[in-house]
Amino acid sequence: MSNKMDKVLKLICISMILNIVPNSLKALHIIGGEVTYTCKGMDIAKKNVTYEVVFTMYRDSKSNGAQLDGLADFGIYKKSTDGTRWIYFTTVNNIRVREIEDVSIVLSNPCIIIPLNVGVQKGTYTFEVTLPIIDQSYYISYQRCCRNTTILNLRNPGDAGAAFTCEITSEGQQACNSSPKFNDFPPVVICANKSIDFDHSAVDIDGDSLVYSFCAPLTAGGKEGSDGSGNSNSCFGVTPAPNNCPPPYDEVTFFTPNYSFDNPMGGNPRVQIDSKTGLISGVPTLLGQYVVGVCVQEYRDGKLIGYLKRDFQFNVTSCEDAVKADIKATLENGIEYNVISCGNTELNFVNESTDTRFIKQYYWEFDIKGNKEIYNTRNVKVNFPGLGTYKATMILNKDIEGAEECRDTANIVVNIYPSISADFNYVYDTCVAGPIEFADASFSGAGPILKWDWDFKLSDSQQKNPLFEFENPGDHPVKLIVTDGNNCKDTITKIVNYNPVPSLIVVEPNTFIGCQPATIYFNNLSNPIDDTYDFYWDFGDGGTGSDLSPTHIFNDVGTFDIQLKLVSPIGCITEKIWRNFIKIVESPVAGFSYTPEDPNLYNNTVQFNDASSGAEYVYWKFDDLDNSFLRNPQYTFRDTGIYEILQVVSHTSGCSDTARALIDIDPLVTLFMPNAFTPDNDGLNDIYLPVGNFIGIKDYTMEIYNRWGERIFESTDVTQGWNGSRDNSGIAAPAGVYVYVVHYIDGFDEPKQEKGHVTLLR
Repeated sequence: MSNKMDKVLKLICISMILNIVPNSLKALHIIGGEVTYTCKGMDIAKKNVTYEVVFTMYRDSKSNGAQLDGLADFGIYKKSTDGTRWIYFTTVNNIRVREIEDVSIVLSNPCIIIPLNVGVQKGTYTFEVTLPIIDQSYYISYQRCCRNTTILNLRNPGDAGAAFTCEITSEGQQACNSSPKFNDFPPVVICANKSIDFDHSAVDIDGDSLVYSFCAPLTAGGKEGSDGSGNSNSCFGVTPAPNNCPPPYDEVTFFTPNYSFDNPMGGNPRVQIDSKTGLISGVPTLLGQYVVGVCVQEYRDGKLIGYLKRDFQFNVTSCEDAVKADIKATLENGIEYNVISCGNTELNFVNESTDTRFIKQYYWEFDIKGNKEIYNTRNVKVNFPGLGTYKATMILNKDIEGAEECRDTANIVVNIYPSISADFNYVYDTCVAGPIEFADASFSGAGPILKWDWDFKLSDSQQKNPLFEFENPGDHPVKLIVTDGNNCKDTITKIVNYNPVPSLIVVEPNTFIGCQPATIYFNNLSNPIDDTYDFYWDFGDGGTGSDLSPTHIFNDVGTFDIQLKLVSPIGCITEKIWRNFIKIVESPVAGFSYTPEDPNLYNNTVQFNDASSGAEYVYWKFDDLDNSFLRNPQYTFRDTGIYEILQVVSHTSGCSDTARALIDIDPLVTLFMPNAFTPDNDGLNDIYLPVGNFIGIKDYTMEIYNRWGERIFESTDVTQGWNGSRDNSGIAAPAGVYVYVVHYIDGFDEPKQEKGHVTLLR
């Protein structure tokens, strides 16, 4: 920076980082800001001057970014006497944010719908500072990170913060000069392929002359401390400490060669600023976010005494006009609406224009044979004098002053053609199933009918006079749409009552030969029928039925005729007899008994006794491996468990029957305790053990107590007995009488206890 520029006033504003297009653009924290100062007065005697400094910060209120800083620290520096560096002077600490409020978003086109995820909130930091008047400049700064990572015209934008600064020159101190102030906040939303035309001018209360230009924004701070690690107050932190991080600050790095400080957005024509008026104009063409710096040079009596600098972010998005003229009609080639009326000269025009919030006026103009008819309601009803073609227009906000951007027009062509009427006849035998003859009876004043569209629900046809047969009876809607040479259409729907009786009755039983007693299902395959018909069944054994497809039980042996009579809902009747249709033959009855009735593993041979009747052959199945063809077999079960015994008997007719029984072979436990033993190692009766059958025994314990109640032996194994010594390894117990206690659970899961005396003999 030159010495001359070092002496001028500089004001740098934060980037406007908005989250609008696309949805993935997330503001990290701040979206804008500005610093101004006003001279409150000078004390000549004390040689000092007092300033009110106002810093307004903006944030994205619709994003997940940080809130506005509750407290802010502003560093104040002064220029060295040789003008080569800045020296830390003091810090204005803990300036509290106040006047937090939402910012109104104003667009150049009032009929552009603002995206719902756009919102700006502002907060103001204000403080007064009294400074000695010196021959050098003062520099006031606030540094903060970070900019948006999705900025298009910067390199590594997510690593770039911003510095909010102003420089109060020596000339400004001596003249009690106040900074210029921008008139308006930059636009939040810029529409692609439309001119910006934003007045970025400023006003100076001292009446100084102002010159505008694009310039390079500044950067400060970094990401250190943002994730909880590092020092957030370092010069590379998110909130650099004023005493450690003096100016000057680096300029942002533009993404060259496409962008530079004096060509920040490109465009066609290129976006630029008028040096005299501050008007930013041009047409941005590429969607995205752009950081732009605007500088204002402040001249007094031809001398440069101040320098105002703002950097902000333009957000270029695709804009859709909220006002669109639209009516309920066919839009031909995107140019005009084609309204067709066939025979009707009184037409209702339904207005579907949007967005009604921005529509203040409706204007309809109809050319009726050279005469204009004007309407001003949203929807209109017009009486036309007769057949023909008529032109019309509908204009939204036609006469609303200043609503040029909210105006749209719909061009309309009305064609009134002769009427058309759809009709048809049909002929069929109401009691005989078969195709129905449909005959077109439609009429058009424009000439012959050119197209027929028949809808039979499950089928369709484009013939003039089709034949169609319904698969099922009932009331069937039949629709006909006819079209004439003017493309006029008409529709008619008639209900065809179709309830004939089948030309052929088809019945399929699940069997023709059944075993007594036989349950037979008669599947009625006749067509067309449904359950609205009446059915009269005669099964030949005295039984009757009324279901569409009934089930009947034949209890007697013999051959039976089956008869069915059908009556349709309109009284049509048909019937049929099937001679000797069902044959019922004799069937044996299985049955057996067995002894013993409660077998167990030690009484496991069972005698089976046949008790069937009418059986020629008998087959027994005992388990997966064993079977028998004897009438009265005997079977020995090899293990405990529950067995399903099957007896299958058959007759010479081919009929069979099955009887079943479940036999439980119990794991019988028999446990007996001897009353004496002789542990003399002669191999005879040396160990005291229970005797009996122990298969299926569980949770067994045996305890031995002496006459003083002292337990001297315990076993949990039914095969491990007492050898007559303490715990089978200690001192031999003397001869005498001892007490035993035995607990166990038997094969039926019943708890058991045995208690008694045993005599030890030596």
